[in-house]
Amino acid sequence: MYIGQAAQRSGTTIKSIRHYEAIGLLPVAERQGNYRVYDQQSVELLVFIKCAQQLGFRLKELQAIFAGHQGSQVPWELAHQAIAAKKHEISERMATLARQHAQLVEFEQGVEQARAACPLETL
Repeated sequence: MYIGQAAQRSGTTIKSIRHYEAIGLLPVAERQGNYRVYDQQSVELLVFIKCAQQLGFRLKELQAIFAGHQGSQVPWELAHQAIAAKKHEISERMATLARQHAQLVEFEQGVEQARAACPLETL
């Protein structure tokens, strides 16, 4: 299939596909004359890339998964490792945000107590 059909099937854009090829996320497509030709494995790889981005992976992280990988199939073992690392990163961010939230609640209560104790408020 040509690049337009691969973009449509994967839910990406032609520009994105060209960019992924340029940065090594997607193997360079074979050519038929002047046209790039893609197979179903390429479409599946594009879907994987799009899903990973929607789940918070940056292109640099995806490049690390595909570094040194040849072919159009997803290196599943590396993908599982990256997913586990991303889940850990998110868990740490969630814990940090929970601590910040608790500190804000405490700070807010302190501000309210200080405001209630302020004699200028009663004037």
